[in-house]
Parts: sequence; structure tokens; C-alpha cells
Amino acid sequence: MRAEIITIGDELLIGQVVDTNSAWMAQKLNEQGIELYQITSVHDDREHIIAALNEAFNRADIVLTTGGLGPTKDDITKHVLCEYFGAHLIEDQRVRAHIEDLYKDRPDVLNRLTATQWLVPDNAEILENRVGSAPLMIFHKEDKLLACMPGVPYEMKIAMEEQILPYLHSSFHPFIHSSIYHRTLQVTGIAESTLAILLDEFENKMPSGLHLAYLPKDGVIRLRLSSYGELSEAEMARYFAELKALVQDYLIAETDEPLEVIVGRLLTERHQTIATAESCTGGKLASLLNKHAGSSAFYYGSVISYDNSVKEHILGVPAEMIEKHGVVSEEVVRVMAESVRRLLGTDYAIATSGIAGPTGGSEAKPVGTVWMAWATPEGTTAECFHLGKLREQITDRACLKALVGMIKLLNR
Repeated sequence: MRAEIITIGDELLIGQVVDTNSAWMAQKLNEQGIELYQITSVHDDREHIIAALNEAFNRADIVLTTGGLGPTKDDITKHVLCEYFGAHLIEDQRVRAHIEDLYKDRPDVLNRLTATQWLVPDNAEILENRVGSAPLMIFHKEDKLLACMPGVPYEMKIAMEEQILPYLHSSFHPFIHSSIYHRTLQVTGIAESTLAILLDEFENKMPSGLHLAYLPKDGVIRLRLSSYGELSEAEMARYFAELKALVQDYLIAETDEPLEVIVGRLLTERHQTIATAESCTGGKLASLLNKHAGSSAFYYGSVISYDNSVKEHILGVPAEMIEKHGVVSEEVVRVMAESVRRLLGTDYAIATSGIAGPTGGSEAKPVGTVWMAWATPEGTTAECFHLGKLREQITDRACLKALVGMIKLLNR
């Protein structure tokens, strides 16, 4: 059972809006045993939308669209779909009642444009969009199906989980794979090419229904093992265990979770806490650690010590130490980590100090040099990294290195 996604909107194609919908939808479809074959983004343009629909229906059994369902003139999706499926717009009393109730406290919104939202194609099945004004529409084309949803991410997510996915499951249950499996390992400390050589024999003996993908990012490589309905769960588990054994020396995680989620889970399980003292990363590490729900269980706070005066007066780094060793040094990050751990009363602390550029480097300490330290109940460790020459790349890599180091400490 194959699906395709068509995202509709000029804003996607000029970079004004990033398409986060497709990645989320792809994950949910795979969880339901539906293989996503292609994602296409198109302009708010009649010919472009029709061409995309024709191509998608030639390849897929299920087509999902998002975007272009608003009441303004640039949102043309509903009208194009009427033309494509030979439909006429009629008033839907249920949709009208929902919209009137949705905006009962905002009479200014109930205007002539909003009224067009309760006009729906007469040959579509209409499903409720309980958090928005654009109804969800289901069209049938022979034995294939199109589900049309709004592009606003929170509306789309609720629509998918509450309406579209259950509808797809009930409509296509006998044809949906029950055995699409994706299992992921995360490794570090090995180059992608070296890893591929290490796994060459493993890949050569994999059955045809099994696929191994390498997904590198800033020093961490995700190894994703995938089977699309051709292997049993037990067979998949056997190959995954074999893969894990081969990369054991480099393994940092057996899941596809963000590293900060793994750190948070490990700390929460141990009823332990963490704080950060950041210079070159400027609070980015703190932002990652408190990004996800439940972070209050393990994350206490941070001191953003970008200026030397903050390092000295808040974190207690001696001025003579800075003068002798420089702020980007083992000595300084050790004091930063130990001080913030003591100040905030946490079990662990991470400190970063580096030269993010584009200026400020020297022959001894070029741009991209980052020192970081991890203060723990057993003592403090520190390490120096050289993380490239681009400012954003350096700070991203520094955060990743800090989290990897923390995972290793927690898994000792």
C-alpha cells in the first residue's frame, strides 16, 4: 500500500515556510504500515496541482494533500479539486454549525469569506476539522483515495490522528502491511566511510527485503535498518542484533530519539539533574535540554557566561586564570562546569567555551576550537574539539558533542 503527499502553497517553494508537515506525516504513515513513496510541493496554481494529482494517482493508492484551503483568493485547492473530480460546491449545514460555534466569540471573523468555508464539494466525504474552519475532504478515484487537509501544522496533526489515519485503516486494512519495520542505531567516533567498510560483509549478506541507510550529521551517524513487509519481526530483530554487535564500540543509542531526549530520559530514570554554563554556544545547549515536555524533572538552568565578567563574577573563574590560559581552555571550562553545578545544586553540569568565529581565532586556537567540561559526582572531565569554521556549524556541533559526552558518562 503506497501513499504520496502533495503540499500546496507558494510559501513552501520560496522558502518562506518550511515544510514540517511531510516529515511528521511520513512517520505516522509508516507506523500504520503505509509506505510513503514520494513527497511533492507545488505552487498555488491550477495546472501545477492537477499535474501533481495525475502523477501521484499513477504511482500511489493514497494521496494526501495539505494547504490551500483558506478562504482567500490565493487558496485555490478546493476549487481545483472540484474541477478535478467533477464536483459542485454546496452548503454543508454541519460544517456551518461548527464554524459558527468555533467563532461565536469572534463575530468579526464570521464574514462573507469565512462563509465560503462551509461550501463543500458535493461528491466528497466531509470529515470534521474540530480545531479549524476548513473541513477535511475525502475523494475517491476508482479504488484509490485522496484526503485533503489544511496546511496549518497543528490542524493537520489533529486531522491525521483523529480522522484521516482511522479512515485509511478502516478503508484499506486488508491491504496495509503489518510489518513495515524501521530500527535505528546511533554511533559516533567513526567516519562514515570507515563504518561502511566495517559493515560491508553484513550488507552483502542482507536479504533483498532489508535496507541499511547511513544518516550522518555533525559526528553522529544514524544507521537505519528498514524492512517493508518482507521480513518477520523476529527476523528483523535478529539482523538488528547482529548490526548492533558490529558497531558496539561506537554505539551511543539504540533509538532514533534526539540526543537531548536520551540525556533527559537517563537522568530522569536516575532521579538526577543537570545544569549548563555556556559561552560559545550562547544558550543553545540549554534550549535543547528544556525543549521537550518533562524537562523540569532533570534540567535546572544555565549561566550564559558569554562575557568574561560573567565568568569571573558569577562563575568564579579567576581573572589571572583567564589571563594565563585564555577563556578557551581546559582550566576555565573545568571551573565553569564545577561552579554552575555547585551554584544550582545539580548532579551534573556541562560547560562550553570556544571560538565560534568568524573572527577571534589564532594560530594556537583557530576558529572552531571548543573546550568543554562535564562535572559529575565522581569528578570533572574536559576535552578539546575542533569543529569547523562556520559559526552555526560550530555551535551545533558543540552542543552535539556535549550531549554525546553526557550520554557516555551516564552509560558508564
